[in-house]
Amino acid sequence: MPDLSNAIRSALLTGESLAKVKATRRLVRQWRRGELATGFRADMPDRPCWPERLELLPPGQMPRRGGGGSDRNRIALWHSLAHIEFVAIDLALDIVGRFGAGMDQAFIADFLSVAADEAMHFVLIERKLRTLGASYGDLPVHDGLWSAAFDTRHDVAARLAIVPMVLEARGLDVTPAMIERVRSQGDSGGARILKRILDDEIRHVRAGSTHFDAVCASRGSEPQECWKILVKRHFKGGLKPPFNDSARLAAGLSREAYTALA
Repeated sequence: MPDLSNAIRSALLTGESLAKVKATRRLVRQWRRGELATGFRADMPDRPCWPERLELLPPGQMPRRGGGGSDRNRIALWHSLAHIEFVAIDLALDIVGRFGAGMDQAFIADFLSVAADEAMHFVLIERKLRTLGASYGDLPVHDGLWSAAFDTRHDVAARLAIVPMVLEARGLDVTPAMIERVRSQGDSGGARILKRILDDEIRHVRAGSTHFDAVCASRGSEPQECWKILVKRHFKGGLKPPFNDSARLAAGLSREAYTALA
């Protein structure tokens, strides 16, 4: 029987965006049908493959995105969201392929579901970009999200603490205002896409916090204190309010913990 980790490695090393989406959907379907063994024999790459035409810039050199309703600003917004969702596919695949051998079946199932969701989000946003006369790769991007994954490649607790519980949780804070801004520009379809993504991201962050708590319990650590230590060690930016407390609560995040680091 084919091995899940080999399928994940192959998807990570697929650079063309829609081919990566298809590879991700295929391996998730195969795993759910019992067609992939959950032995973990393949090593994960230090970084995934991305489309050749993507121009990567350091985060500090990225062009500023305007907040107005011009076509240029709308394209910049949706392009940045496309890149976030594209990298999120790799983040979800990598956490399974890199750490799945030491985790339970629920961990594997949860993050493969996250990978499938992120692939769907990317397709929705890429389709939206095309209605604006643009496509993924038209604008420069940065690899800050993947840098966070690379920096936490040694420890599943660190990866969970930073990627779902800090970076994805930030999306819970900023997306509601983005939805209102898009809706105020008369783009009800775009607002519906963002609302769907927000609802899914609450579940994704919840998966991260749930498995983080389980890892801490297995190590005899107190989750909130462990999370604070890991964030101070691995997250270079600060946690910035305002926070979407209701969404964060639904995602299982402790207000006491994240406000203490704000």
